[in-house]
Parts: sequence; C-alpha cells; structure tokens
Amino acid sequence: METLFLDFFHNTGFFLCDYRNIIMILVGMLFIYLGIAKDYEPLLLVPIGFGMLMGNIPVFKGLGLGIYENNSVLHYLYLGVTQGIYPPLIFLGIGAMTDFSTLLARPVLMLLGAAAQAGIFITFLGALALGFTPHEAASIGIIGGADGPTAIFLTAKLAPTLIGPIAVAAYSYMALVPVIQPPIMRLLTSRKERLIRMEEPREVTKREKMLFPIVAFLLCCFLAPAALPLLGMLCFGNLLKEAVVTERLAVAARTSIIDSVTILLGVTVGASTQGDVFLTTKSVGIFFLGALSFCIATACGLMFAKFMNLFLKEKINPLLGAAGVSAVPDSARVVQVVGQREDPTNFLLMHAMAPNISGVIGSAIAAGVLWSFMS
Repeated sequence: METLFLDFFHNTGFFLCDYRNIIMILVGMLFIYLGIAKDYEPLLLVPIGFGMLMGNIPVFKGLGLGIYENNSVLHYLYLGVTQGIYPPLIFLGIGAMTDFSTLLARPVLMLLGAAAQAGIFITFLGALALGFTPHEAASIGIIGGADGPTAIFLTAKLAPTLIGPIAVAAYSYMALVPVIQPPIMRLLTSRKERLIRMEEPREVTKREKMLFPIVAFLLCCFLAPAALPLLGMLCFGNLLKEAVVTERLAVAARTSIIDSVTILLGVTVGASTQGDVFLTTKSVGIFFLGALSFCIATACGLMFAKFMNLFLKEKINPLLGAAGVSAVPDSARVVQVVGQREDPTNFLLMHAMAPNISGVIGSAIAAGVLWSFMS
C-alpha cells in the first residue's frame, strides 16, 4: 500500500515541481490580477496569465502534454504562433475596427508614427552591442513598437526560441502604457506645449476612406514586401469595414475572429513560458532592452513633434508624438488623459489616433525591413 502511494505521489505535480515553475505560476497569477482587478489589457493579460499556469504544471516528458512536445494539443495550437498565423489574423481584426479618417484628415501626423519607430532600430544596435545575435537583436528591438502581434510575427521568423520572453515583454509593456508613458511625456514637454489645442480635422469623404487601404497597401508593401502578411490583412480588414457591402465580413473580423485568435494566442504564448525555458539571464536582458526600446520610441515621437513645430504654422501638441507607438488605442488614450490634466476641455484623442494608426503601419514596415535585412 505504501509503495502504491509513493508511486502515485511521484507522478504528481507536487513531486515534479521545482522553484522555476512556482515563480512562473506566481507571475501568471499576477497577470490575471492586473487584468481583472486593475483592468490592464484584460483581453491579453488574462489569457496569457492563465496560459502561464497551464504551461507550468509539471508533467512527465513523453506523455504528449507539454507545449514543446510534438504530439501535444498545446503544441498544435502553438503552431499558430511559431508559423506566424495568428498575428495576421489579429491585424485583420484591427483593420476592421479602425477608422483611418484622422490620418487622412491630417497626413502630416503620420510622421510621428514613423519617428517613434526609431526606438526599434536604436535598441537593435544596443542589443547587438550587448552580445545578442543579429536575429535576436532585431526581435528584441521590435518590442519598442509596443505591438504584440508584430513582435511575435518577427520573432517567429528570426528567433523562434525567444518567442515566449519577447511576447510576454511586448504585451506587458502594452498593458503598462498608462504607467510608463506619462512620466516621459511630462519630462519632455512643457506645460505650455501640453496646452496646445489642435484644430478640428477636415471631413474625409467616403471615397477617400475606401481608396486609402488599397493605396496604402500597395505603397507600403512595395517599400517593404516582407510586411505583406501583416499590412495585407490590416488593409484588407479596413477595406471590408469601409466598403459597407461587406459589413458582415467586417463584423466577423472585428468580433468572433479576432476574439478567438486572441484567446489562442494569449493561452499558447503564456503556456510557452515554462520555468526551465523562460527563466534565463537572456530573458532578463530581453525585458530590460524591451523597456528601453519602448521608452526610446515614446521619447523619439515626442521630440520629433517638437521638431516639427519649428517649421509648422499650425502647431501640433507634442503629446501626440507619444501615440506613435502602436499600442492601439491605449497610447492615444494616455495622450488624452495627460492633456486633460492640464486642460479638461482639450480633447486630443481623435487627433492622437492618427499617429497611433501610423505607428501600427510603421512597426509592421520596420518588422518587414528587419526580416528582409536578416534573410
């Protein structure tokens, strides 16, 4: 009887567990807490957090249970991450729920989204200097775009062994946009600048809205062909939205499709953070460089907005530069909140969506350029 009990106990997670599993389970619980109690990107942090719990239940190797075992269910679901399937589907949904009107009304704000991508390339050089391989450095740098799907897509192509830490870092910083960005925004702008009011944008015609996704897709993908899977689905989703006659498809893209893919992406990315794989010195470096990349991207957007004001007759509020990182629509909301702390009647959200949208496009182009450069 005692032998049977010991055999049973040796097959339980209590016996097989080590400290790394415990640490990651606690991190998963923290993600779930932040998502539910603090409302920090709950649609992302809750699936990722629960995925961490799933991935850190210790099991015998060879039973087909772990995400890194070829015959497991989680492994097959994880193929959507490693093969770059889920990110384009996320972009399809983003395109179907995004209004590009503000970008079309004042195209000059597109430059702010482009400027924010400088953080990606600066961090890429920094990661190279710290000893990461070029493929790893490119994957780490893309975290600065604050775009989880883009970071996963590029990492799956260049450094698939780093998908777990890079994805968790990217989504963590996306969730912490309201915490990270405001101090940088206040540090780099004066109160006078934060009080600048933006003029009402012109009205954009329906024809312009329908032509934009087609023209933008052709121009951007001729510039960076490797960005085709992401930008193609983004622009296609937006065309479905604006065409009206395809509203049924647009509704599916921005509801059931993106919700289903978000669940699968979050759970499998979380499950990939097994303690023995995730807790390494390289992961610590990734989180540090990812935070640096995000901060540099925010600062570059703010400083470029100030630079643009040297030449513009109609000044723009430099806070809009912080929306150049592509955490849609969180960074635009942060701009609104910080601006209204100075003047409660100053509404910047609509204007901030322009650099926010261009940041999404810019990070996808940056990923395409890096992928092409590394191939």
